[in-house]
Amino acid sequence: MIRLALIASLAATLVCAQSVPKVIYTKSFPGSDPEYVAITVDKAGAVSYKEMADDDPDTFQLETTFTDQIFDLADKLDHFKKPLESNAKNIANMGAKTFRWEGSSETSEAKFNFSTDPNAQALWNWFEWMTDSERAYLELKRTVRHDKLGVWDALLKITDLWTDSKLVGTPQFLPLFDRVAGDETYVHVARERAAELAEAVRAWSSKAGQ
Repeated sequence: MIRLALIASLAATLVCAQSVPKVIYTKSFPGSDPEYVAITVDKAGAVSYKEMADDDPDTFQLETTFTDQIFDLADKLDHFKKPLESNAKNIANMGAKTFRWEGSSETSEAKFNFSTDPNAQALWNWFEWMTDSERAYLELKRTVRHDKLGVWDALLKITDLWTDSKLVGTPQFLPLFDRVAGDETYVHVARERAAELAEAVRAWSSKAGQ
């Protein structure tokens, strides 16, 4: 009986996970950095990110207001049921991109190199910001653990993203900011910058109700 109950519970969990709407983005662009990226965002803001198709993904939580904007754009694009590719001539190769919608009752996708649809461009920007933010996070995580002198450069990249309003998934950064700010083994300027970033993120989150 216990085994049957566990099986039923796991099945219910799986069905629930499959019913949560998801927006999935992939880009393949040999010669670029990264050459491949796959990002999945579900309606609850859970994000998975990977740069190799066979890798286990990194995961983080996206801010609610950003998640809502992404799903609003997906709705405006009719869940990618219509072509997004621009028919303009002489467009450079910008990578093979796919937007995919997975819902409880429908699955649809659109592939494109470049789109003139403003909603598609806006959604593309969100995924580019997620890519840049996650790479900046992983670089800070690496330097905090293995390259203390490299922490300052990692923080400068994060500062640029924050200043340009392109830093997303900020909750995952806070433990690293706090660790650097409170550890005297890191250079003083890095400690100061980490503290400033942590304060700015917390102030924004409080104001936005995140």
